[in-house]
Amino acid sequence: MFTGIIEAIGTIRALTPKGGDVRVLVETGKLDLGDVKLGDSIAVNGVCLTAVELPGNGFWADVSRETLARTAFIDLKAGSRVNLEKALTPTSRLGGHLVSGHVDGVGEVVSREDNARAVQFRIRAPRELAKYIALKGSITVDGTSLTVNSVDGAEFELTIVPHTLGETIMADYRPGRKVNLEVDLLARYLERLLLGDKAAEPKASSLTEGFLAEHGYLKN
Repeated sequence: MFTGIIEAIGTIRALTPKGGDVRVLVETGKLDLGDVKLGDSIAVNGVCLTAVELPGNGFWADVSRETLARTAFIDLKAGSRVNLEKALTPTSRLGGHLVSGHVDGVGEVVSREDNARAVQFRIRAPRELAKYIALKGSITVDGTSLTVNSVDGAEFELTIVPHTLGETIMADYRPGRKVNLEVDLLARYLERLLLGDKAAEPKASSLTEGFLAEHGYLKN
């Protein structure tokens, strides 16, 4: 688990094909690796990766075909900057929100505008994730815990203050950029819980208005 509070900006140093997937070397910059051991988890742009080698100034990790297919990791190359966060510990301060490091989908930066000293970003989420994005709710973008300031269909807006711009890779964002999105854990589990016994039926993966009305969640 993670908090969505980025600890450092790292750099991709190598992406090596290996047995049909990829092994990646991440240089971790100011991230303290003193308490990291082999097998520990580190979030890279919101993707939970396992450290398999620790050369001293970073770590190697394996990236599966599944991760390459479901995240924006496929767009990274040697020299790409990435957000880094070590896994949550029982004594960590929960400054953001609970983040699993399991990306739900890839979004796209639609626009970027200055807003006083902050920057306003508009991001388009995959259509199937729109129902999980709520006004003033939490969302994770490339591993960063953020508050949704407005929602319009599958698009949402974020206001990013100077500190966040300086401590994450969001300063690099321009329209067309692909970003990893993880929706709020509570929203995802609540949907499944509301399905009740129907959750055990094949393809019972989402709620419909008909289901909600039938079970008294919608009033005429």
